[in-house]
Amino acid sequence: MTVSPHVVVIGAGTLGMCTALNLVEQGARVTVLEAQSIASGSSGRSVGVVGSQLTDPFEIMLRVHSLRRFRQWEGEGLRFNHIGYLRLARTKAQMELFARSVEIQAEAGLRSRLVRANELMDLVPHINPDGLEGGLFGPDNGFLDPYEMCNFLARIVRAQGSEIRQYRKLLGAQRREGGYRLETSHGPIDCDVVVNAGGAWAPQVAALFGQRLHIWPERHEAVVIHLDEPLGYTMPMVMDLVNGEGSGLNFRHEKPGELIAEIHKVNSIAPEDPDNYNDQCEEQSKVDLAELLLERVPDLPGARLGRGWAGLYPVTADHRPFVGPVDASEPTLITAAGVGGYGIQLAPVIGQIAADWVLHGAPVSVPGSQSLAPSAERNVPGH
Repeated sequence: MTVSPHVVVIGAGTLGMCTALNLVEQGARVTVLEAQSIASGSSGRSVGVVGSQLTDPFEIMLRVHSLRRFRQWEGEGLRFNHIGYLRLARTKAQMELFARSVEIQAEAGLRSRLVRANELMDLVPHINPDGLEGGLFGPDNGFLDPYEMCNFLARIVRAQGSEIRQYRKLLGAQRREGGYRLETSHGPIDCDVVVNAGGAWAPQVAALFGQRLHIWPERHEAVVIHLDEPLGYTMPMVMDLVNGEGSGLNFRHEKPGELIAEIHKVNSIAPEDPDNYNDQCEEQSKVDLAELLLERVPDLPGARLGRGWAGLYPVTADHRPFVGPVDASEPTLITAAGVGGYGIQLAPVIGQIAADWVLHGAPVSVPGSQSLAPSAERNVPGH
């Protein structure tokens, strides 16, 4: 590899843009290839939540790295809405996990606290606490606009002298001495290293290089909830899901008089085709969502369902992202994909890890992240 390699990043969603930024900051020349426009895939359809209220120490540690970057970017002008994040617990065992999470987060410098069932209405006055033991609340978490985030990063990448080529579809790939020749819809590009950050299209990209990447594009829906009058408080993100247990319902403040809600759990029968899937919310899904909302927040003022949409979660068999080479004998072809519904909040750290693989041959800056490499043990068919 040359001292300052030319890296092509495929995909201009949050993972691709964060990878590009980390690379240009360390002196690499980057070309981002995007088949459509910036944030036109899953990133632009995300509800943009950034939270650290989890129970796994490694998952929390990854978000510590991401949150550090978000704070930096916020200081440089990226809007971040600190509405807080409340994860609900239905059992005493989950509250015990939450208590440990508070300790882990505190050691990492993050603020969080346990909330007992009788205190939930202090945070969300409209919540029905029946069947709940309490929750885990992080006041500094919140949401951002992923489209705005991708374009914010694009400006920095361009200012560093690198390129973002939109409407440039990858059609084929050839290995050549010292790198690759990529055939695109607007002519060939030669490069030293490739990062596949294709999101739901990552398996298709991998196939052009003769690789099999087992990522399952899973369809998820979100709906706007209109209120007759604005709430007298800012509703935090509320999530009813702990390590796969719970309804999967989540909802949050969007703007005065408007919430956004979705169901994080789905029962997919087959992987979706990212080039041909229903990107609108189905009527039955709205009914299911309304029932869950009526159970958990029954007295919202004049709540009615508004527009809905669907996006894709690129999911791996073990529900952890792929970051690293699929084949250890080809360290110049790196994958950064398969983040499921956590692409926005993990993008900064995944971009950091992917850049490590490109420039150092290993994820030197994030302890334990070697385990995210898409090894033969992990890169297996799911579902």
